[in-house]
Amino acid sequence: MTKLRNTGPLLPGIDSPADLRRLDAGQLPALADEIRACLIDTVARTGGHLAASLGVVELTVALHYVFDTPEDRLVWDVGHQTYPHKMLTGRRDRLHTLRQPGGLSGFPRRDESEYDTFGVGHASTSVSAALGMAVAAARTGSPRQVVAVIGDGALSGGQAYEALNNAGSMDADLLVILNDNDMSISPNVGAMSNYLARVLSGKIYSSMREGSKTVLSTLPPVLKFARRAEEHFKGMFVPSTLFEEMGFNYYGPVDGHDLDALVAMLRNVKRLKGPRFLHVVTRKGKGYQPAEGDPIVYHGVTPFDPATGKAEKKPSGKTYTQVFGDWLCDMAARDVRLIGVTPAMREGSGMVAFSERFPDRYVDVGIAEPHALTFAGGLACDGMKPVVAIYSTFLQRAYDQVIHDIALQKLPVLFAIDRAGLVGADGATHSGNFDLSYLRCIPNLVVMAPADENECRRLLTTGFLHDGPAAVRYPRGAGPGVAVDAGFEPLPIGKAEVRRQGHGVALLAFGSLLAAALEAGEAFNATVVNMRFVKPLDEELILELAATHGLLITLEENAVAGGAGSAVAELLARARVTVPIVHLGLPDVFPEQGDIRTLHAEYGLDAAGIRRTILRHRPSQKARGEAG
Repeated sequence: MTKLRNTGPLLPGIDSPADLRRLDAGQLPALADEIRACLIDTVARTGGHLAASLGVVELTVALHYVFDTPEDRLVWDVGHQTYPHKMLTGRRDRLHTLRQPGGLSGFPRRDESEYDTFGVGHASTSVSAALGMAVAAARTGSPRQVVAVIGDGALSGGQAYEALNNAGSMDADLLVILNDNDMSISPNVGAMSNYLARVLSGKIYSSMREGSKTVLSTLPPVLKFARRAEEHFKGMFVPSTLFEEMGFNYYGPVDGHDLDALVAMLRNVKRLKGPRFLHVVTRKGKGYQPAEGDPIVYHGVTPFDPATGKAEKKPSGKTYTQVFGDWLCDMAARDVRLIGVTPAMREGSGMVAFSERFPDRYVDVGIAEPHALTFAGGLACDGMKPVVAIYSTFLQRAYDQVIHDIALQKLPVLFAIDRAGLVGADGATHSGNFDLSYLRCIPNLVVMAPADENECRRLLTTGFLHDGPAAVRYPRGAGPGVAVDAGFEPLPIGKAEVRRQGHGVALLAFGSLLAAALEAGEAFNATVVNMRFVKPLDEELILELAATHGLLITLEENAVAGGAGSAVAELLARARVTVPIVHLGLPDVFPEQGDIRTLHAEYGLDAAGIRRTILRHRPSQKARGEAG
């Protein structure tokens, strides 16, 4: 292939990795600088995941330069770091649409590009998926290479080790690259993370290794002996022993920002066969001082001024996440049994203040949701009162533990479920639109959905004081603006609240859609009920409403299939009560990315949409008179 030597800007000429591979290797650092500048400028306007993408610019360039993508398979873990990958694979001109309605996804997505070999958004899946591709290649006789890129944060997830163990035993032709940046979203935790940070990224090992090679290279017999000694040294001090015992050949560490070293190393390991493990050391936020200085803040950003790094002004009012964080600190001060548990989401779940005020009662288990729940169950067995702060989309990963390790044993664990319902720009991989459906079928579990900020605090108290498992699910962002008191007054379990008494139509709102229901209810003099509890339901009130109203409409920011509305319908069927009932909620699709208010309107969950539903389904004048 003829190599190009362009003296002008390089990035405008890169429409695919094939264009990249025509460059001279000496031009790659300049291209990396252009990618980084474009990335900062774009994400400053769109928002998104910045620090992780900045950290892998050189690694991304080197991978597409050395490997024949898309024929060779490149599998990313989580996907926060794939903006440079998108830029090099024909999507640079659409980068300004990142996370926008109809625009590029913030994560790899198979239907977006042939270069996105596996759709992701959750951590620790890359090795499993890449192993499947490697086995498929072997079965079909394909010579393609398969590469998985996994961060040290994702390596704290158990699935990654399951896959590594399986890959080594199968002797699969697979390259696993560890992107070691000493960060996930929150600071990494765990023995393996500490080991990597202490040894592999340290100057002592790297300098001894490289310095000794330089000196001994002039003495071949001594170099041969030294290589054997190095293996013993490496076996004592680095995890090559661990990965090699799992069946991998270990290489590294290599500087992830040195393109010459990266390209040379990747070319070498590409020629090899079998399970290979390459350790690459990178810096999250590389090349942008604000992100390098605070990679946690710049992990996921709203639009900001690239010159200063300062974000646009955020809307006033407390978010539900902040309400939870305040309640957690207040309740911990009141009850020494409270222990807060998070699977690597301290910042996102609002636990920073708690971790600082009560460090001995704060536990970050890493990206290990199943372990987080069973660990909480163990705490509850011996008198503690664990509170597990977890996103709805991540709770899905520990469903067996909810059932088997907590609910079955009636253990007093409180789930504080953030990001329930629509999540906006993160899109389908992070939407929390299933939790009511998958939780309400579990025996012994109390499931609650607050309608405002103060009710969120009261329901958290209700769940914490309950002698059994309980879940409080609340949406992303701010609520309707209700003032939050500082008390600890619980609500009676299973009791709803009639917020507006009307006639003919009854709107049964579960959680975040109450404000829209009240607005729509005013237009039709409808009864509006704040249901609060998905399980147990206020059965007495529902049956009374069915007897006195000609139409029931249930509202929830959850999938209609199997959700809270289904619970109401099941109750009416058991009671042999026949009344028209309509379920408003999320349809049987994975919601696309977009502004939450726009999505509410699209799915008919705003006040205007509820009014349209009432108009379509409300009973006739005669029926309304009889029902009233």
